[in-house]
Amino acid sequence: MPRRPRPALASAAPARAPWGWALAGAALGVLAVGLAAAPARWLAAGVARASGAQVQLHDARGTVWDGSAQLVLTGGAGSQDRAALPARVHWQLRPAWLGARVRLQTACCTPEPLALHLRAGWRALQLRLEDGRSQWPAAVLAGLGTPWNTLQPQGQLQLATKGLRLAWADGRLQLAGSARLDALAMSSRLSTLRPMGSYRLALHGGEAPQLQLSTLDGALLLSGSGHWVGQRLRFSGEARAAPGREGALANLLNIIGRRSGARSLITLG
Repeated sequence: MPRRPRPALASAAPARAPWGWALAGAALGVLAVGLAAAPARWLAAGVARASGAQVQLHDARGTVWDGSAQLVLTGGAGSQDRAALPARVHWQLRPAWLGARVRLQTACCTPEPLALHLRAGWRALQLRLEDGRSQWPAAVLAGLGTPWNTLQPQGQLQLATKGLRLAWADGRLQLAGSARLDALAMSSRLSTLRPMGSYRLALHGGEAPQLQLSTLDGALLLSGSGHWVGQRLRFSGEARAAPGREGALANLLNIIGRRSGARSLITLG
């Protein structure tokens, strides 16, 4: 008895497979185009949400990957305090293994672009800054609300970093490298002295990261030191007036710390 031919079940599969691959490829292509053209306002929304609305990117233009915006600092949601940089911030964002590379530049403040590397892991986040220098107007700090809106600082903030790396793992802050912030020719609406002085904050990483405050020059004398305990900074310092400048600085000394005779004690954490 002759055998019946088997049904050609496999013959239908090749006819349908090219359509399946074509649809999958088209979907991936649409997704890739959509991600490449993701508008800058998406990044602005993410930055505002992550910072509790204290850092905002207004009038965001371009894409998530290449764009610009007006950087505005605020006191947070519902606050009336806000201050903007005098020039737009331009960024480039590129994916990297388990993270991203970011380049930031603004005409007012960065002679060379600032380069940052972000890397995420299981319950961990690492931020690394390439060595560089930048200069920022101190007046923009007033946008952050208390106590900056009362002090209304004026002057220039010069930031220099070397091998700076911050990591958050299991709720703990780890810091390596160093950073130096020089606050130059500083003044405040709380004092008639213009300027009051120049100051330096020096940050040193390691097993127990340290922060040092010192006076470079001026009539307002600041000093202090601090260290991190977990994610919390504990700092103690003092402010006092140079001889003969007590009257011009009395109002400021009453506000920036707790008065103890001629000194004003500053405590954080």
